[in-house]
Amino acid sequence: MQEKIGSVILDDTCYPGEDRYSDGAIELELLDIAKSCKNEADYNAVIAEKKSWPVMYHFSHIRHNLLSWVPITKKDAVLEIGSGCGAVTGARAGKAGSVTCLELSRQRSLVNAWRHRDYDNITILLGAFEDVEKRLTETYDYITLIGVFEYAALYTKEKNPFAGMLTAIARHLAPGGKILIAIENRLGLKYWAGCTEDHVGRLFEGLEDYSRTPASGVRTFSKLELEALFKEAGNFKSTFYYPYPDYKFPFSIYSDRYLPRKGDLKNNLNNYDRRRLLLFDEGKVFDSLIENGLFPQFSNSFFVFLETEGQL
Repeated sequence: MQEKIGSVILDDTCYPGEDRYSDGAIELELLDIAKSCKNEADYNAVIAEKKSWPVMYHFSHIRHNLLSWVPITKKDAVLEIGSGCGAVTGARAGKAGSVTCLELSRQRSLVNAWRHRDYDNITILLGAFEDVEKRLTETYDYITLIGVFEYAALYTKEKNPFAGMLTAIARHLAPGGKILIAIENRLGLKYWAGCTEDHVGRLFEGLEDYSRTPASGVRTFSKLELEALFKEAGNFKSTFYYPYPDYKFPFSIYSDRYLPRKGDLKNNLNNYDRRRLLLFDEGKVFDSLIENGLFPQFSNSFFVFLETEGQL
């Protein structure tokens, strides 16, 4: 069945009837905010008033920096896997011909729909990835997984869920299409310096290869691990970008063609959601890594463009 919120279409054909995950009461607050705000200035005013990590995380316009430079045009169809509350949906919808969102949570999809109710090119498909993916008949010029790929083991029953998810997604790429993945680097410098792992909230958890929480189903990867995984999944060609200080609130995005210079990386204390240790001066260590050509291995997160072998 389909319903409309403003101009946004919600399709619950594959929805299981209840949300399988929730952040609790904060999601009701987010929905109230989405209903009451009409523009960026409204959201910024609420962020300043609430001083709340979830409110800032879901509604800050800085989130759009990750995608604002990507050359999406009105000729392009975009599939957003794991759209959540729509933190970056608008960054796509403002540029693309169409945006199809795939999201398991109805509550979060309502936030997304109310927030973007004036867009007439957004369709939100509710349901589990495996169920919705089987019903997709369109192909897409861009398929995005922003803060989603690390949860692949929770979305699919594949023996190797990460490679399996990419293989399934690649079937829906249009000729010349790209898969865009934003994910933390488990060896990112901030974790050595005293930030907790983003998903399980433990110090050094990613650095220790999730040895204390192997059953959580969530994991991030180093650059070398991602490259191996992409090859296993289908011999993808990968192009890495390095959002700084991370992909959630990026102020700069570097590449292998334009890496940071000594002295560039001084904005290292943006740890808004939980307390952290300060074990060393990250700016000085970044300078040492830059001088030794090691920044890509210790970037706090990655933004990766994937193309299939047939497109090379």
